[in-house]
Amino acid sequence: MPMDDTDKVILNRIQSNFPIEPRPFAVIADELGLDEAQVMERISRLKKEGIIRRIGANFVPGKVGFVSTLCAARVPEEKIDHFTRVVNRYPGVTHNYQRDNAFNVWFTFISRSREEIAANLARIAEETGVDTILDLPATKVFKIRAQFDL
Repeated sequence: MPMDDTDKVILNRIQSNFPIEPRPFAVIADELGLDEAQVMERISRLKKEGIIRRIGANFVPGKVGFVSTLCAARVPEEKIDHFTRVVNRYPGVTHNYQRDNAFNVWFTFISRSREEIAANLARIAEETGVDTILDLPATKVFKIRAQFDL
């Protein structure tokens, strides 16, 4: 089912400043002149269609006692599916993606310490046979706000 104007208004509303309330969808519905069931149904459908990947909070790792890094791996084409399945099992991996480059699989990793990240990357290398994984921690963070006006 194609997105209509109401879907777009809901998506614009939920991207940032999601209500921290016992019934957030009721708050959104009230603001938009809809009812809670309509908002929940539309969000559920958009999630099933893959338009919404997830609804959740984003934290600044350093402010809550964690460290993060960007990783780049050189993965043979025939190992990409296995490699990404292994990587995705780690709870600190927030996302990964493929690039058209010698380092063709990139992912972010958040953990309690640099040592824990190094140990997890060693385990990933051992389990997948991919031994070229770069650990690229940020030296300076430039945060931009990703808000897509639909």
